Amino acid sequence: MTVVAIYLVITFGLGGLAMAMRLPPLVGFLAAGFVINALNVEELPQLDVLADLGVTLLLFAIGLKLNVRILLRREVWLTTSVHMLVSVIFGGAVMWLAAVAGVSMLAGQSLQTIALLAFALSFSSTVFVVKILEERGESHSLYGRVAIGILVMQDIVAVVFLTVTGGHPPSPWALTLVGLWPLTRILRRIWSQLGHGEMQSLFGIVMALVPGYAWFTAVGLKGDLGALIVGVLLASHPASSELARSLFHIKELLLVAFFVSIGLTGLPDLPTIGVAVLMVLLLPFKAAWYVALLSFMKLRYRTAILGGLGLMNYSEFGLIVVSVGVTSELLADAWLVEMSIAVALSFVVSALVNRRGHLVVEKIAARLPAQDEHHLHPEERPGDAGDAEVVVIGMGRVGLAAYQRLTDHYRLRVVGVDYDGPRIERLEDQGLRVIEGDATDLDFWNQLRHSESVRIAVLAMPRHGANVTALECLRESGFSGEVAAVARYDDEVQWAKDHGVGIAFNVYAGAGLELADQVVGGDPLRPVDAKPINSDAEEISTGEDGRAGDNAPEHPSNPASSM
Repeated sequence: MTVVAIYLVITFGLGGLAMAMRLPPLVGFLAAGFVINALNVEELPQLDVLADLGVTLLLFAIGLKLNVRILLRREVWLTTSVHMLVSVIFGGAVMWLAAVAGVSMLAGQSLQTIALLAFALSFSSTVFVVKILEERGESHSLYGRVAIGILVMQDIVAVVFLTVTGGHPPSPWALTLVGLWPLTRILRRIWSQLGHGEMQSLFGIVMALVPGYAWFTAVGLKGDLGALIVGVLLASHPASSELARSLFHIKELLLVAFFVSIGLTGLPDLPTIGVAVLMVLLLPFKAAWYVALLSFMKLRYRTAILGGLGLMNYSEFGLIVVSVGVTSELLADAWLVEMSIAVALSFVVSALVNRRGHLVVEKIAARLPAQDEHHLHPEERPGDAGDAEVVVIGMGRVGLAAYQRLTDHYRLRVVGVDYDGPRIERLEDQGLRVIEGDATDLDFWNQLRHSESVRIAVLAMPRHGANVTALECLRESGFSGEVAAVARYDDEVQWAKDHGVGIAFNVYAGAGLELADQVVGGDPLRPVDAKPINSDAEEISTGEDGRAGDNAPEHPSNPASSM
């Protein structure tokens, strides 16, 4: 237990120090691995198990939220293919020149070895990028969906590479995997009977580890890929988003072990650090290729830059590729330590760059040549607010309830904003006015047509980070009207008030107030002189699965829903 305590104290302390320096905690977790290694603390075999569990649950959660159609989009599969090819050629050329210049670790290496290293550097980290996107609340933004699609395509390429080079082709029993589809149809029915507590969370863990990880591993395939595929097959279940949320904190805690384990790979010497720095210097070129390719795919510069910066890092799959090279004696053992240092440094650099925020990206994009909006991706074209007085940002359960209350009860003209195409189609079929767009994009607000009539903005996205970014964009675009924001925690409510949000509302408190109104308003035994807070109280609006849940609507007499 003493060893465990040392690990926990160092990891917690350096994670907190990173937060104090306004860096993501994962930078501190990476540093903790190197510090623990330098102190020669006894290894914990369980750490690798926890790290593997974290990555497996991460990929399962990605699958639960992944729309497979995104992989078929040109900006995903073509960008992935071309970028990997360019990365191998360019990265290989740079390392060959370094070898010619006499860099010790690269001198004398064959072209095959250099090409393998360049291939390892072509991957971006699924774990890191998804964590950054989730912290920002932008997993479902256009650039976030494209980035995740590219990462999934890279994961598939990595699995194919490992299968081909591993010397152990998949077992003939791999054909049994076709049974996953009918099996998941049965499992979905079981899932529907489990309720919303610990059994649902346990169901998710079992799905990720048994039909996902264990089955794929047993037939000679990568278990992580199995967790991803099972998540995709279960994604259409109405409770898939709820399950992803319930696994969020479990996954986040386990991923701490993943980041610590990177630093435990080995300690670098001076030549190793030199080559790792050379690899880090390739990161801007890696981002630039993504920006150029995504712009060529008809995405706006802002979207392309955010995507490029998000993917500007190296991957845990790079470590796996290098380990294959070590096993096949193409690379020396020292290259595994080398790659670990490069991956860790890339995370630090990427975290520093991505924390700068969207407004810097907007300024960079503004200096680039204008793009013809008619040739842009449909999601990138300007929206039209019409004669709306209120804009509701985020049309989930909270946003939908606010929209309906504002239109039906207060007779205001409202327009919704959401990124989810299928959800927008469903809402439009119900007669609602919804614009498809990314509310965290300053250009969206700058180009929104007929926006002068909008006097109230309701920030109803479920992630605080997304609401923060949308608020910054609203202010930057010159919006001076009333802003209302929902939050899940009291510190988020306080932050909103401190930053000029007139109405900041805790959705959990709102659900309790609404419930009290419904009870008093409908109780025939209440005293005659007892007056309901709102005699016109309506039924609580629910989501598609019939539950108010985390996104219960606001209290009807609260200013957030009476604007």
